[in-house]
Amino acid sequence: MRLTIVQTTLHWENPDANRTMLAGTLAPLAGQTDLIVLPEMFTTGFSMNAAVLAEEMDGSTVRWLREQAAKLGAAIAGSFICRDGERYHNRLVFMRPDGGFQHYDKRHLFGLAGEHKTYSPGSERLLVDWMGWRICPLICYDLRFPVWSRQRKAEPYDLLLYVANWPSRRGHHWRSLLPARAIENQCYVAGVNIVGADGNGYEYQGDSGVWDFSGHSLCQISGQAGVCTVALNRDGLHEYRAQLPFLDDADGFDFD
Repeated sequence: MRLTIVQTTLHWENPDANRTMLAGTLAPLAGQTDLIVLPEMFTTGFSMNAAVLAEEMDGSTVRWLREQAAKLGAAIAGSFICRDGERYHNRLVFMRPDGGFQHYDKRHLFGLAGEHKTYSPGSERLLVDWMGWRICPLICYDLRFPVWSRQRKAEPYDLLLYVANWPSRRGHHWRSLLPARAIENQCYVAGVNIVGADGNGYEYQGDSGVWDFSGHSLCQISGQAGVCTVALNRDGLHEYRAQLPFLDDADGFDFD
Protein backbone atom coordinates (compact mmCIF):
# COMPACT_ATOMS: atom_id res chain seq x y z
CA MET A 1 0.00 0.00 0.00
CA ARG A 2 1.21 3.49 -0.87
CA LEU A 3 0.81 5.85 2.08
CA THR A 4 1.07 9.64 1.77
CA ILE A 5 1.49 12.06 4.68
CA VAL A 6 0.73 15.76 4.21
CA GLN A 7 2.42 18.27 6.50
CA THR A 8 1.13 21.80 6.03
CA THR A 9 0.58 25.22 7.52
CA LEU A 10 -3.06 26.02 8.25
CA HIS A 11 -5.13 29.16 7.83
CA TRP A 12 -6.40 29.81 11.36
CA GLU A 13 -10.15 29.18 11.69
CA ASN A 14 -10.68 29.47 7.93
CA PRO A 15 -12.15 26.22 6.56
CA ASP A 16 -12.70 27.50 3.02
CA ALA A 17 -9.09 28.64 2.68
CA ASN A 18 -7.74 25.36 4.06
CA ARG A 19 -9.88 23.18 1.83
CA THR A 20 -8.85 25.21 -1.22
CA MET A 21 -5.18 25.11 -0.26
CA LEU A 22 -5.22 21.37 0.41
CA ALA A 23 -7.08 20.60 -2.82
CA GLY A 24 -4.16 22.15 -4.68
CA THR A 25 -1.62 20.20 -2.61
CA LEU A 26 -3.41 16.90 -3.19
CA ALA A 27 -4.12 17.28 -6.93
CA PRO A 28 -0.73 15.85 -8.09
CA LEU A 29 -1.38 12.71 -6.03
CA ALA A 30 -4.15 11.43 -8.31
CA GLY A 31 -3.41 7.78 -9.08
CA GLN A 32 -0.10 7.97 -7.20
CA THR A 33 -1.15 6.79 -3.73
CA ASP A 34 -3.67 4.65 -1.87
CA LEU A 35 -4.07 6.47 1.45
CA ILE A 36 -3.59 10.17 2.26
CA VAL A 37 -3.32 11.39 5.85
CA LEU A 38 -4.04 15.03 6.78
CA PRO A 39 -3.39 16.72 10.14
CA GLU A 40 -5.72 17.12 13.11
CA MET A 41 -8.44 19.78 12.63
CA PHE A 42 -7.12 20.35 9.12
CA THR A 43 -9.81 22.91 8.26
CA THR A 44 -9.32 25.23 11.26
CA GLY A 45 -6.24 24.55 13.33
CA PHE A 46 -6.58 23.41 16.96
CA SER A 47 -9.40 25.78 17.89
CA MET A 48 -11.79 25.73 20.84
CA ASN A 49 -14.23 27.95 18.90
CA ALA A 50 -16.50 25.01 18.18
CA ALA A 51 -19.77 26.93 18.48
CA VAL A 52 -18.80 28.93 15.39
CA LEU A 53 -16.71 26.43 13.43
CA ALA A 54 -18.41 23.06 13.97
CA GLU A 55 -19.95 21.27 11.00
CA GLU A 56 -22.46 18.45 10.71
CA MET A 57 -21.53 15.16 9.08
CA ASP A 58 -23.32 16.27 5.93
CA GLY A 59 -21.41 19.58 5.89
CA SER A 60 -18.76 21.06 3.65
CA THR A 61 -15.74 19.18 5.01
CA VAL A 62 -17.21 15.69 4.71
CA ARG A 63 -18.45 16.54 1.22
CA TRP A 64 -14.97 17.84 0.37
CA LEU A 65 -13.35 14.62 1.64
CA ARG A 66 -15.77 12.57 -0.46
CA GLU A 67 -15.02 14.61 -3.58
CA GLN A 68 -11.25 14.48 -3.06
CA ALA A 69 -11.17 10.73 -2.37
CA ALA A 70 -13.16 10.04 -5.55
CA LYS A 71 -11.03 12.42 -7.64
CA LEU A 72 -7.71 11.08 -6.35
CA GLY A 73 -8.67 7.39 -6.25
CA ALA A 74 -7.39 7.11 -2.68
CA ALA A 75 -8.71 6.98 0.85
CA ILE A 76 -8.23 10.16 2.92
CA ALA A 77 -8.09 10.53 6.71
CA GLY A 78 -8.06 13.69 8.84
CA SER A 79 -9.99 15.29 11.69
CA PHE A 80 -12.29 18.31 11.89
CA ILE A 81 -14.63 20.01 14.37
CA CYS A 82 -17.92 18.12 14.27
CA ARG A 83 -21.29 18.88 15.80
CA ASP A 84 -23.22 15.73 16.70
CA GLY A 85 -26.52 16.63 18.30
CA GLU A 86 -25.78 18.80 21.33
CA ARG A 87 -22.12 17.77 21.48
CA TYR A 88 -18.92 18.75 19.72
CA HIS A 89 -16.26 16.21 18.80
CA ASN A 90 -12.72 16.32 17.45
CA ARG A 91 -13.68 13.76 14.80
CA LEU A 92 -11.46 11.89 12.36
CA VAL A 93 -13.08 10.71 9.14
CA PHE A 94 -11.62 7.88 7.08
CA MET A 95 -13.11 8.43 3.62
CA ARG A 96 -12.92 5.85 0.82
CA PRO A 97 -12.99 6.65 -2.92
CA ASP A 98 -16.47 5.12 -3.24
CA GLY A 99 -17.86 7.61 -0.71
CA GLY A 100 -18.11 5.17 2.18
CA PHE A 101 -16.55 6.32 5.42
CA GLN A 102 -16.02 5.60 9.10
CA HIS A 103 -15.19 7.97 11.92
CA TYR A 104 -13.33 8.11 15.22
CA ASP A 105 -13.87 10.65 18.02
CA LYS A 106 -10.74 11.64 19.93
CA ARG A 107 -10.62 9.73 23.21
CA HIS A 108 -8.01 11.71 25.17
CA LEU A 109 -8.82 15.42 25.26
CA PHE A 110 -5.97 17.84 25.93
CA GLY A 111 -6.75 19.36 29.33
CA LEU A 112 -3.90 21.90 29.20
CA ALA A 113 -5.70 23.63 26.31
CA GLY A 114 -9.19 23.16 27.78
CA GLU A 115 -10.19 20.75 25.01
CA HIS A 116 -12.24 18.76 27.51
CA LYS A 117 -14.35 21.85 28.27
CA THR A 118 -15.45 22.19 24.65
CA TYR A 119 -15.41 18.69 23.17
CA SER A 120 -16.87 15.36 24.24
CA PRO A 121 -14.52 12.36 24.28
CA GLY A 122 -15.00 9.29 22.16
CA SER A 123 -15.39 5.88 23.78
CA GLU A 124 -14.72 3.44 20.94
CA ARG A 125 -11.49 2.67 19.12
CA LEU A 126 -11.87 2.37 15.36
CA LEU A 127 -10.32 -0.30 13.15
CA VAL A 128 -10.59 0.24 9.40
CA ASP A 129 -10.13 -2.37 6.67
CA TRP A 130 -8.54 -0.90 3.55
CA MET A 131 -6.82 -2.77 0.72
CA GLY A 132 -6.24 -5.79 2.94
CA TRP A 133 -4.73 -3.67 5.73
CA ARG A 134 -6.12 -3.19 9.24
CA ILE A 135 -5.68 0.44 10.24
CA CYS A 136 -6.17 2.10 13.64
CA PRO A 137 -6.56 5.91 13.34
CA LEU A 138 -5.99 8.03 16.47
CA ILE A 139 -5.62 11.73 17.26
CA CYS A 140 -2.73 13.72 18.75
CA TYR A 141 -2.90 13.46 22.60
CA ASP A 142 -3.91 9.78 22.24
CA LEU A 143 -0.21 9.21 21.49
CA ARG A 144 0.68 9.67 25.17
CA PHE A 145 -1.55 6.79 26.31
CA PRO A 146 -0.15 3.47 25.03
CA VAL A 147 -2.88 1.30 26.53
CA TRP A 148 -5.40 2.84 24.12
CA SER A 149 -3.27 1.95 21.09
CA ARG A 150 -2.06 -1.43 22.35
CA GLN A 151 -2.42 -4.42 20.05
CA ARG A 152 -5.15 -6.79 21.22
CA LYS A 153 -5.24 -10.39 20.09
CA ALA A 154 -8.93 -10.15 19.24
CA GLU A 155 -8.49 -6.90 17.29
CA PRO A 156 -5.08 -6.84 15.56
CA TYR A 157 -4.01 -4.09 13.19
CA ASP A 158 -1.12 -3.37 10.82
CA LEU A 159 -0.90 0.44 10.80
CA LEU A 160 -1.37 3.15 13.43
CA LEU A 161 -2.22 6.67 12.26
CA TYR A 162 -1.80 9.76 14.42
CA VAL A 163 -3.10 13.09 13.13
CA ALA A 164 -1.95 16.03 15.25
CA ASN A 165 -1.34 19.67 16.08
CA TRP A 166 1.70 18.98 18.31
CA PRO A 167 3.66 22.12 19.35
CA SER A 168 7.42 22.42 18.90
CA ARG A 169 8.03 22.90 22.62
CA ARG A 170 7.12 19.23 23.14
CA GLY A 171 8.53 18.01 19.83
CA HIS A 172 10.99 15.66 21.54
CA HIS A 173 8.04 13.74 22.99
CA TRP A 174 6.38 13.45 19.57
CA ARG A 175 9.56 12.24 17.89
CA SER A 176 10.20 9.70 20.67
CA LEU A 177 6.73 8.28 21.19
CA LEU A 178 5.88 7.57 17.55
CA PRO A 179 8.66 4.99 16.99
CA ALA A 180 7.96 3.62 20.48
CA ARG A 181 4.37 2.87 19.44
CA ALA A 182 5.72 1.10 16.33
CA ILE A 183 8.17 -1.05 18.32
CA GLU A 184 5.79 -2.06 21.11
CA ASN A 185 2.93 -2.90 18.73
CA GLN A 186 5.06 -4.33 15.90
CA CYS A 187 3.23 -2.23 13.33
CA TYR A 188 3.78 0.62 10.92
CA VAL A 189 3.12 4.08 12.40
CA ALA A 190 2.42 7.36 10.61
CA GLY A 191 2.31 10.68 12.47
CA VAL A 192 1.08 13.80 10.65
CA ASN A 193 1.60 17.20 12.26
CA ILE A 194 1.35 20.83 11.12
CA VAL A 195 4.09 23.42 10.68
CA GLY A 196 4.22 27.16 11.33
CA ALA A 197 2.26 29.17 13.90
CA ASP A 198 -1.41 28.99 14.85
CA GLY A 199 -3.83 31.70 15.96
CA ASN A 200 -2.83 31.25 19.59
CA GLY A 201 0.82 31.92 18.81
CA TYR A 202 2.02 28.32 19.26
CA GLU A 203 4.81 27.21 16.96
CA TYR A 204 4.87 23.85 15.18
CA GLN A 205 7.99 22.18 13.80
CA GLY A 206 6.10 19.37 12.08
CA ASP A 207 8.37 16.33 12.28
CA SER A 208 5.74 14.25 10.50
CA GLY A 209 6.92 10.83 9.47
CA VAL A 210 6.42 7.12 8.92
CA TRP A 211 8.13 4.36 10.91
CA ASP A 212 8.28 0.64 10.26
CA PHE A 213 7.43 -2.18 12.65
CA SER A 214 10.93 -2.10 14.16
CA GLY A 215 10.86 1.66 14.76
CA HIS A 216 13.04 2.62 11.78
CA SER A 217 12.19 5.87 9.99
CA LEU A 218 10.91 5.52 6.42
CA CYS A 219 10.40 9.23 5.82
CA GLN A 220 10.31 12.46 7.78
CA ILE A 221 9.34 16.07 7.06
CA SER A 222 10.68 18.76 9.41
CA GLY A 223 10.40 22.52 9.55
CA GLN A 224 8.43 23.10 6.37
CA ALA A 225 5.33 22.05 4.50
CA GLY A 226 5.76 18.90 2.46
CA VAL A 227 4.34 15.66 1.13
CA CYS A 228 5.93 12.23 1.45
CA THR A 229 4.75 8.93 -0.04
CA VAL A 230 6.12 5.56 1.06
CA ALA A 231 5.28 1.98 0.08
CA LEU A 232 4.37 -0.27 3.00
CA ASN A 233 4.98 -4.03 2.86
CA ARG A 234 2.41 -6.11 4.73
CA ASP A 235 4.13 -9.43 3.99
CA GLY A 236 7.33 -8.06 5.51
CA LEU A 237 5.39 -6.94 8.58
CA HIS A 238 3.89 -10.38 9.19
CA GLU A 239 7.21 -12.12 8.54
CA TYR A 240 8.81 -9.89 11.19
CA ARG A 241 6.06 -10.72 13.70
CA ALA A 242 6.48 -14.44 13.00
CA GLN A 243 10.24 -14.25 13.57
CA LEU A 244 9.87 -12.18 16.76
CA PRO A 245 6.47 -13.12 18.25
CA PHE A 246 6.66 -10.69 21.18
CA LEU A 247 2.95 -9.91 20.99
CA ASP A 248 2.16 -13.50 22.02
CA ASP A 249 3.56 -12.70 25.47
CA ALA A 250 1.65 -9.44 25.97
CA ASP A 251 -0.54 -8.89 29.01
CA GLY A 252 -4.28 -9.18 28.62
CA PHE A 253 -6.44 -6.27 29.78
CA ASP A 254 -9.86 -4.68 29.54
CA PHE A 255 -10.84 -1.01 29.11
CA ASP A 256 -13.04 0.88 31.55
